[in-house]
Amino acid sequence: MERATDEIVAFTADMVRIPTVNPPGEHYEDCARFIGDTLARLGFDVEYFAAEGRPEHTARHPRLNVVGTRTGLAARPTVHLNGHFDVVPAGEGWTLDPFGGVVRNGRIYGRGSCDMKAGIAAAAFASEAIRRAGVPVPGTIEVSGTVDEESGGFAGVAWLAEHGRISSTRTDYCIIPEPLNVDRVCVGHRGVYWFEVAARGHIAHGSMPFLGVNAIDGMGHLLQAIREEVLPALAARRTEVPVVPEGARQATININGIFGGQPVDGIQTPCVADVCRAVFDRRFLLEEGFEQTKREVEAVLDRVRARVPRVDYALRDLMVVHPTRTPDDSPVIAAIEAGVGRVLGRKATRVASPGTYDHKHVARIAGVPHCVAYGPGELEQAHQPDEYCRVDDLVASTKVLALAILTLTGATS
Repeated sequence: MERATDEIVAFTADMVRIPTVNPPGEHYEDCARFIGDTLARLGFDVEYFAAEGRPEHTARHPRLNVVGTRTGLAARPTVHLNGHFDVVPAGEGWTLDPFGGVVRNGRIYGRGSCDMKAGIAAAAFASEAIRRAGVPVPGTIEVSGTVDEESGGFAGVAWLAEHGRISSTRTDYCIIPEPLNVDRVCVGHRGVYWFEVAARGHIAHGSMPFLGVNAIDGMGHLLQAIREEVLPALAARRTEVPVVPEGARQATININGIFGGQPVDGIQTPCVADVCRAVFDRRFLLEEGFEQTKREVEAVLDRVRARVPRVDYALRDLMVVHPTRTPDDSPVIAAIEAGVGRVLGRKATRVASPGTYDHKHVARIAGVPHCVAYGPGELEQAHQPDEYCRVDDLVASTKVLALAILTLTGATS
């Protein structure tokens, strides 16, 4: 594997240099074609899938996914390795070009180097290591590069699952090389409930606020109720799922954004704010479930309505992602753990993600229970300025993935 290090690093760095920023979905086709050309060079049969029917898929920003397939001595079992190539915006605070693909002091720098273009490289070259070693594979290896994971994955893995390209009828195991650290195997994630609350009052002249009902004040009552009634209850709930970091083992709620009244920049008019909107991010536990989570949101709104009868509060669901957890006895967990032990010489740690990733679509839409996340990169580097992935972690995870593929396809006992 060490002989291929320069190739793996170069592939990663070249992907980083393609600025696949989401939103809006820039250069997706360029990156999909680049990955596909590389997979073809590595002996895969390559297919491209445009996410037809998804509103995100437009002529200006096409959503193009790529899947490479290498069939061995038989079609099954099939091990599918999936990575997303969209990245979040670079943001501020960089000391290096975020899309320069700089390799320095044993690290690959750039937006997406850790999350998760290094993971795609590890997946591709794990399969290539097996081919170069001349080991016959009884089953099939698939490697895919998909879009939009950072915004939910609905034009990526979800689309492939909905159209049967990833499904229980053809896919036995799925490994998603997300950056959860090279000695940890991720067995699931918490649930997500994004919702909007619109508080509506009554507009009036700002010099006579007593003639109106201020919606911002109304939203303040809701925020106070969340601080005093909801947060203490959530802090007391902890999951048995091994979510990391430790603080994410409890249920949480965050205000993602809020807007109300007159704009703070530009020309204003003297008005009482008649509308205030806030978007909330509720992370719920496997033990809570979505139905209980939503009932609790509705209950706190009812209590606030009773206290502030002149303000109307309207709840709107934005996104729901149910928690996932891989069965403890899943062969894919055992295969990764065994690979970590052989390559790193230490026991792997089972963890779960504080956020979500495309595991949710593999489990719930494709119906494939044997799915984990395992790949190179440190979780804390994701979405940070000067994001990087260590080269030694990239090589080590590639070895682990190669061993896991051999085990899962039956090439080794």
